[in-house]
Amino acid sequence: MLKKIFLGLGALLALLIVGISGFFAKAYFSTESRRNTVYKVNLQPVSITSDSAELAYGNRLVTAKGCRDCHGDDLGGKVFIDDPKLAFLVGKNLTKGKGGLPEEHDINDWVLALKHGIRKDGKPLLLMPSHEYTLLSEQDMSAIIAYTQSLPRIDREFPPQKIGFLGRILTEIGKIDLFPAEMIDHNRTLLKEVKAEVSVEFGKYLSSGCQGCHRANMKGGEPIAPGFPIVADISSTGNIARWTEEQFLQTLRTGKTPEGKILKPSEMPWNMTAAYTDTELKALYLYLRSI
Repeated sequence: MLKKIFLGLGALLALLIVGISGFFAKAYFSTESRRNTVYKVNLQPVSITSDSAELAYGNRLVTAKGCRDCHGDDLGGKVFIDDPKLAFLVGKNLTKGKGGLPEEHDINDWVLALKHGIRKDGKPLLLMPSHEYTLLSEQDMSAIIAYTQSLPRIDREFPPQKIGFLGRILTEIGKIDLFPAEMIDHNRTLLKEVKAEVSVEFGKYLSSGCQGCHRANMKGGEPIAPGFPIVADISSTGNIARWTEEQFLQTLRTGKTPEGKILKPSEMPWNMTAAYTDTELKALYLYLRSI
């Protein structure tokens, strides 16, 4: 009897191992296929100016849009995920120093990355939040490109990026958006500009940078990745509805909520929103309260 039980358990374990191995094999080949998909897009021309006002504006946007969080304070690149099970991902060196962008990297290549989430060869960038940047106005995108093109050369090299087994599985079941190019309307035309004013429309435009965590409806929900907290509801049905405009501005500039909670920049990047102007924060507050 005992022998039959052990044989049964052994068979069950074998089936379980085969099932897990089969699912991982499926996840591996699926993610590899998606990683090597070549996107054919029609590039929208973006005009660039490089006067001091444009460069200063681009510099502020690079902070406000979170570019420095992944690419480093000097934009010379940094490792932002280093977990063998999950992935080894690098925010690329955005200068033309050693380990950075090639000399021939031009405006069109920047548009491919920002608007479409793809490289020059048409393959998708990994975890590049282009599904948010594609919603930028042409004015804002051109300012970011102008500033990044003006960067001094920094020599900084990194090993190749790798996707771990857990990263592949979480991507396969839709828990990680490793290929944001899949979420983009590649035929969408950039708006020329969006008027900066305290309005619901301008606030909605700015909220594209919040969607990655708080979702399109700003209601939050499950963690964005293993180990992260539940994402807060920042619409009118969330805690934010009890905050005054002044408290909202203070929270997004200091990382301290009216209730005394200290927000971790790694979980709520208030260091980005600290770069917003009063007009931008007031417009965002107005929009969030309108939902």
